[in-house]
Amino acid sequence: VQLQASGGGLVQPGGSVRLSCVASGFTRDQVVIGWFRQVADSERVGVSCLSSKDGATYYTDSVKGRFTISKDNANNTVYLQMNSLKPEDTAVYYCAIDLNPGSGSYSLSRFMGGMDWWGTGTLVTVSS
Repeated sequence: VQLQASGGGLVQPGGSVRLSCVASGFTRDQVVIGWFRQVADSERVGVSCLSSKDGATYYTDSVKGRFTISKDNANNTVYLQMNSLKPEDTAVYYCAIDLNPGSGSYSLSRFMGGMDWWGTGTLVTVSS
């Protein structure tokens, strides 16, 4: 499995950036793919994820209304549109995948506990 993230950079507070993740190397059609972020050696924090089964999306509270996750099936790409960015959004963002999401209700917490692979991260710095 390969998850290639890109799109990070330096952005001013209030600005926007779009992250992309090209996913390859798996054949399962029912997966959950998403993003977590990490600052230095602190705890990983789930940001958002999306179910390929039903298109359900999940967000951590701090980004609701500002971030939007979406997918382009034709290009095997998942996007994270990040608007109204704040300095506290500064982090390395990683794309990750849960290949065995199972049935029943899902959540961002379940994604963080069940993700099987993640790629190299992309740094987003929000600063003036």
